[in-house]
Amino acid sequence: METLALTLSIPPLKSNTYHTHLPKYPLSLSASQIHHLKHNKRNLSLTITCKLKATRQSVEREKGGVADKISVSKGAPLLSEDGNGGGNSAGGGGGGKSKLVKKLWRKVLSVLSNLPLAIGEMATVAALMAVGTIIEQGEAPGFYFQKYPEDHPALGFFTWRWIFALGFDHMFSCPLFLSLLALLAASLMACTYTTQIPLVKVARRWSFSHSAESISKQEFAETLPRASIQDLGVILMGSGYEVFLKGPSLYAFKGLAGRFAPIGVHLAMLLIMVGGTLSAAGSFKGSVTVPQGLNFIVGDVLGPSGFLSFPTEAFNTEVHVNRFFMDYYDSGEVRQFHSDLSLRDLEGKEVMRKTISVNDPLRYGGFTIYQTDWSLSALQIMKDDEGPFNLAMAPLKINGDKKLYGTFLPVGSPDSPDVKGISMLARDLQSIVLYDLEGKFAGIRRPNSKLPIDIDGNKIVVVDAIGSTGLDLKTDPGVPVVYAGFGFLMLTTCISFLSHSQIWALQDGTTVVVGGKTNRAKIDFPDDMNRLLDQVPEIVESSSPRQSNSSSG
Repeated sequence: METLALTLSIPPLKSNTYHTHLPKYPLSLSASQIHHLKHNKRNLSLTITCKLKATRQSVEREKGGVADKISVSKGAPLLSEDGNGGGNSAGGGGGGKSKLVKKLWRKVLSVLSNLPLAIGEMATVAALMAVGTIIEQGEAPGFYFQKYPEDHPALGFFTWRWIFALGFDHMFSCPLFLSLLALLAASLMACTYTTQIPLVKVARRWSFSHSAESISKQEFAETLPRASIQDLGVILMGSGYEVFLKGPSLYAFKGLAGRFAPIGVHLAMLLIMVGGTLSAAGSFKGSVTVPQGLNFIVGDVLGPSGFLSFPTEAFNTEVHVNRFFMDYYDSGEVRQFHSDLSLRDLEGKEVMRKTISVNDPLRYGGFTIYQTDWSLSALQIMKDDEGPFNLAMAPLKINGDKKLYGTFLPVGSPDSPDVKGISMLARDLQSIVLYDLEGKFAGIRRPNSKLPIDIDGNKIVVVDAIGSTGLDLKTDPGVPVVYAGFGFLMLTTCISFLSHSQIWALQDGTTVVVGGKTNRAKIDFPDDMNRLLDQVPEIVESSSPRQSNSSSG
């Protein structure tokens, strides 16, 4: 092995310190390294400070300018290894602490990115979500006392005490559920950092292979005896591959987006969890039943659902019920019910008006008003051409889910101990059934028909049936985030099915050795490769035409 000796001419000593610029390489080099240095276009330098003592011999060399050989070792000494031998113990301790922190951090990442742990976290979250759909959410404590009593526990042990202790009455905002979501999010981020991102970095590198043996060990390998690597590159480019050539070596790939897809899937899941957390802990909700013609303030109805719930200026909006009406089937059953609503600001100015119905809500200022229920609030009648009188209607319990409302019109002296009157029943807003003082059926009248009915000498006219609209109000800041997360999840899931294929080739004379692999579609990959290789043209050696001499006789 050849070595390079660097000769420095030492001028007469005028000080004890010299600064010499040397190439940033060890001064004992092989022949190949010397050749590399000659052709290296970069200017690399290393400043070396040498402390020399002015001895008698050095003084003698001042006059003659004698040349010395200086051999520099490959590794530079540590800063603490100076002539005085002084070291910094505090720096060493700091380095030890830094190594300990890095080791602990790697250990935490290794635990969080463990696949069985992540699967267990997802299964636990799914189980808690299922429990949250079984146990009624957001009810009053008395509801749970009655439905989950201690004397008849569910499953032999589950009572209301478990519900309140674990927060299962507000499952999706309780500390247990949110902690599991945070742990699952940490596992996804750790997996992305330790596994997916390094895989993408490796996939983006141009990894040329200069060994025919390593290429032959790929999942697919083939040898083209008479071919050109340039022709192969053109064929691969036409099939959608990114092709790179370096001398006799070729590297090609396609489907790199499939490598990014797992990272996108993890990000989409994080978005969904963030949106779900905002919905559970940062929303407002409430319900109200409002008679036709009355109004309410949005902020008086909405109540916070978690620690991230903050009211907005839109909560000062006033909602006025202009009209409530129903649509009916031919059989008389209720088909749909509608509420004509007006929204007014603090100055009483109408800012929005819309007629809502089931599955057609009103959205304004971040809150949504849903049409969910209805009832009858009052019956407006005329008695003996006097009135109108508003009689409040009360719901009556009957078997089944049918609705029935009733009211009572006293007749006679109010001071009499035996109060009698006319009873009126209604199932909806389209007809009223009337009964006389004895409780016998007297007739049916439609509101607004202006058709009187005489009951025990009393002339009754049903003027109108006033309905009440049942509204649910809700703010949900997490809905856009959840929708975006699910949309991104569907997109990245589809992208993850794209195959990431890699091909290596090496030109060896007139022979091209080709090998490749893919992470998906492993059955179709050999067929695709054979189809591409069949298109590579064969090199034909050119030969001069033979000329034959013929004699004519």
